[in-house]
Amino acid sequence: MHRVAAIGTMLTMVFPATATASEGAHLVGSQLSLVWGLPFAGTLLSIALFPLVAPHFWEHHFGKITAFWAATLLLACATSFGLWVTATEVLHAAALEYFPFIILLFSLFVVAGGIRLVGNLIGNPATNTTLLGVGTVAASLVGTTGAAMLLIRPLIRANEDRPHNQHVFIFFIFLVANIGGSLTPLGDPPLFLGFLKGVDFLWTVTAMFPPMVVASTMLLALFYCIDRHYWRKAEAKWPTSHVPRQLRIEGLHNIAYLAGIMGAVLLSGVWKSNVEVPLGLGVALPLEGLVRDLVLLALGYLSWHTTSRSIRVENAFAWTPIQEVAFLFAGIFITIIPVLAILRAGKDGPLAPLLTLVTTTDGRPNEAAYFWLVGALSSFLDNAPTYLVFFNLAGGDAPQLMGPLFNTLLAISSGSVFMGANTYIGNAPNFMIKSICEERGIRMPSFFGYMRWSGGILLPLFVVITLVFFR
Repeated sequence: MHRVAAIGTMLTMVFPATATASEGAHLVGSQLSLVWGLPFAGTLLSIALFPLVAPHFWEHHFGKITAFWAATLLLACATSFGLWVTATEVLHAAALEYFPFIILLFSLFVVAGGIRLVGNLIGNPATNTTLLGVGTVAASLVGTTGAAMLLIRPLIRANEDRPHNQHVFIFFIFLVANIGGSLTPLGDPPLFLGFLKGVDFLWTVTAMFPPMVVASTMLLALFYCIDRHYWRKAEAKWPTSHVPRQLRIEGLHNIAYLAGIMGAVLLSGVWKSNVEVPLGLGVALPLEGLVRDLVLLALGYLSWHTTSRSIRVENAFAWTPIQEVAFLFAGIFITIIPVLAILRAGKDGPLAPLLTLVTTTDGRPNEAAYFWLVGALSSFLDNAPTYLVFFNLAGGDAPQLMGPLFNTLLAISSGSVFMGANTYIGNAPNFMIKSICEERGIRMPSFFGYMRWSGGILLPLFVVITLVFFR
């Protein structure tokens, strides 16, 4: 008992809080210090550093390391605010955020893993650029996760024999897993949140089209040049056994399941049942959300049982990538709880100095600052709640934001979607693509190695986007 009391005292000293830091069993960000972000920072640093300094240890113990940071936050929260507040925050994050998130990823992972493009695609510059272009367009129709899971395996098969192939999958993350999802609310979670808040479907299509076309065109052109360089460098070593033949799709019925997933997600945003299923501790799950999640699980189940096992064997389908994502993001969703509370506090929270950067001296919105600040936070935090925070900071009035504040909403939307590509954790599919590639023997860059690529390519691109659209 004395040890428990001592640990509680130490945690209270490390994570200072006032006795009134909760209202309605929730954390109040305005009364939290930035120290509460330490477990989240520890989780991110663990993901970044352990694969570099102790890769084998990380491979076998990443779940325990993630659990350590989550437990640190939960114990500190329970000590400072009580079990009621802690349990409420965890249940809220799990039921309304984490499980819908992981169920969507799971269903897309299973369904897309049952579709196989049969044929000997040769990963030459023309083929790779075409696949990236198709994936970029498809991401706005079936979501970045759906498009990524659909095309990543054919792309791996087309390029697995090339000695220099890392860049192919880095650009795949840039384009298909992020920027490609810009054109519709189905493309990326932040835009879907905007749709739920009243942003017109067609506004997203028309407003995001110019920056998306500029960004994707420049990236595709740069990719073709880089890929052509590596192709010529390794041309003499290319295996002669690669002979193109007619392509066909196996597991085509999974396309219907994929359409069902997108329909269920869209319906959950349009259908307002006004019915909530109580889960306890003051947390309730909207009926439309529950129906959506059940439909997604059912579609994943049907895909698993109606798809020939040989298709998944040929796809080298394995559960490891989704398991790794599930463990890591469970820790992220828990440790990010106080960080999001601080962000929600806006000008009343400890991050107020940063938030004042988005307003000019005469009180007008600074679109460039919105673009970069939203993007910087979306690179390391969940880009969906980050979008929502700045959407509300800009007034939260959809008609006003689509009208007089058009560029402000465009900056918030572009920053959250585009800059999710800056890190492996900026958007949900990024880390899953990395895991699938490594599962198939593709050597992907480390956390910081990836950021060297994104920093050298994406940051100059975003400067161009700023000069063209947000001056």
